[in-house]
Amino acid sequence: MTRRVLRAQITLRCCGTTAPGQTAGPCWQLFVVMTGMVSDWPVFTWPTSPQAPTVEERAAALASLGFVLAEDAEWEWCEGATPEYHSHPVRVELMAAAQVRPLDGGSA
Repeated sequence: MTRRVLRAQITLRCCGTTAPGQTAGPCWQLFVVMTGMVSDWPVFTWPTSPQAPTVEERAAALASLGFVLAEDAEWEWCEGATPEYHSHPVRVELMAAAQVRPLDGGSA
């Protein structure tokens, strides 16, 4: 079996999210970038909190989606700015990405 290497991204959704469920405030969301429609990508949303998920929490979230970090992969953090159209002043936005692969025997 060929091991597919994909990219997982995690970001703080500053105004909450509506997919897959609505949150009332800021929350961290992890998704695995795949081919096809964005709405079909595996996604994990943590409860509303501005605190970044720990390495262990990220690993558990990936596993719940059927993925694990690829060999020698690490989370790479970067920062940007929230879009100007948000209802609040522009803020610093943190994002992270890492290479992942499907778990052995996983449904991914």
